[in-house]
Amino acid sequence: MTTYLIAVKILPRPEVLDTQGRAVEATLKEGGLNLEHCRVGKYMEISVNAENQELALNQVREMAEYVLYNPLIENFELEVKG
Repeated sequence: MTTYLIAVKILPRPEVLDTQGRAVEATLKEGGLNLEHCRVGKYMEISVNAENQELALNQVREMAEYVLYNPLIENFELEVKG
């Protein structure tokens, strides 16, 4: 077994109003900072033991689909960090 570190990035779906992202964007613009757009989400790193990388990704995908994100309003991406 190998330990894999998997990053989970969760962002609001593009069609969902991101009020937190809009608030951060407005604050940055009010502060004179130049930006086009801001979205706010969640980021997690999860370590799992698995036989291979594919199985590790499947384990974390199952976790994400079970409880980490809301499929009605969010999307998620997985990335192997180590």
